[in-house]
Amino acid sequence: MVAPPPRQSVYRTKAYRVRQRSLFALAGLGLVLVGYGIGRWQDSPAPAAALPPSSVASSAVPSAAPTTSEPPTPTVYPKLEPEAADGNVGIQSQDTEDEGGGQNVGWIANGDQLRFDDVEFGPVPATKLDVRVAGDAEGGRMEIRLDGADQKPIGTLNVTKTGGWQNWRTDQVDITPTTGKHTVFLTFVREDGNEFLNINWLQFVH
Repeated sequence: MVAPPPRQSVYRTKAYRVRQRSLFALAGLGLVLVGYGIGRWQDSPAPAAALPPSSVASSAVPSAAPTTSEPPTPTVYPKLEPEAADGNVGIQSQDTEDEGGGQNVGWIANGDQLRFDDVEFGPVPATKLDVRVAGDAEGGRMEIRLDGADQKPIGTLNVTKTGGWQNWRTDQVDITPTTGKHTVFLTFVREDGNEFLNINWLQFVH
């Protein structure tokens, strides 16, 4: 006796179970693949952060050389003419026999004075005074003072004979180094009242 064929619902149940198992298997495989992908992504190195520009290049550029200021220019001093002084005490002018002509001052005695206003010495110090002198007397002195006839002398010329009242010679006096603008006084000192000096011109030098 032949067994009757299985019912259709039995086949459908078996097929349904097969499909379910297949879907579970596929789902499990998908989960494995997703986990593998996440693991690979976490293991991949992070992108390098951008570094700030290097300062080596800028520090390697040489800095500009420091500027140096020019040294001051020495003042060229004009000759001072005593006959044209801004102040005069006890001194007279006369025609000179010195080279170049013009006038000199003479009859200089104790207590006499000459004053020159606003003498510009400049930024480079004057250190000497040239004086064009003549005389036939020995002794006495000319004192150079700044900004007052009673100030301390910055230099002194001791008078000696030149061989005659119109026999001219240039004497040089050392002075305290002087800059800026000043009033220059020449004061004359002698132990007696005799005249002892003629002057044609004066000129400060460096």
